[in-house]
Amino acid sequence: MAFDFKKEYKEFYMPKDKPAIILVPKMNYIAVRGKGDPNDEDGEYKAAIGLLYGIAFTIKMSKKGDHQIDGYFDYVVPPLEGFWWMDGQDGIDYGHKENFCWISVIRLPDFVTKDDFRWAVDTATKKKKQDFSKVDFLTVEEGLCIQCMHIGAYDDEPNTVTTMHEFMEQQGYVLDISDKRLHHEIYLSDARKVAPEKLKTVIRHPIRKKGT
Repeated sequence: MAFDFKKEYKEFYMPKDKPAIILVPKMNYIAVRGKGDPNDEDGEYKAAIGLLYGIAFTIKMSKKGDHQIDGYFDYVVPPLEGFWWMDGQDGIDYGHKENFCWISVIRLPDFVTKDDFRWAVDTATKKKKQDFSKVDFLTVEEGLCIQCMHIGAYDDEPNTVTTMHEFMEQQGYVLDISDKRLHHEIYLSDARKVAPEKLKTVIRHPIRKKGT
């Protein structure tokens, strides 16, 4: 049976709908950076998702080709994720999505090296006759965070965030968002197929102990 990151690492992908403190280790990702409204049909975000999955499935299907990755095991491609911010302001204004800055990502299995990643980019570029130059190999170590499962529309996320921050303060922590530590979302539902009120999204924020 294929290895499923969501099932094997439930603490990172399947939290409860109540806030919890968690220590997130270093992870590697396929990443595409961009700006703009994610709902724009002709925008950068939709294009970025296509690039991410193009590389993700090239790596997953490498087992059937000449490039054999050392340590490879069969796995389910992990869910789409995103790091979000808006330049020049604290927090996020959901009323002005055109000002979003983002890094859209898909997690890589640990056996994928930078050389394997470069092979995948070259292979996808040749096979798909598409430009994958925006795709990067990104390593992130989030460290201490608070997270919660948000159930509902993306525009309703502020309600969950407020609950998270209240819990964080009660436990003696403060928010630690910066240009290196960002608002993080993990998308467990396909918004094209699931009603907005049933969407499941992991929301994660970096924190630190008060006074440190």
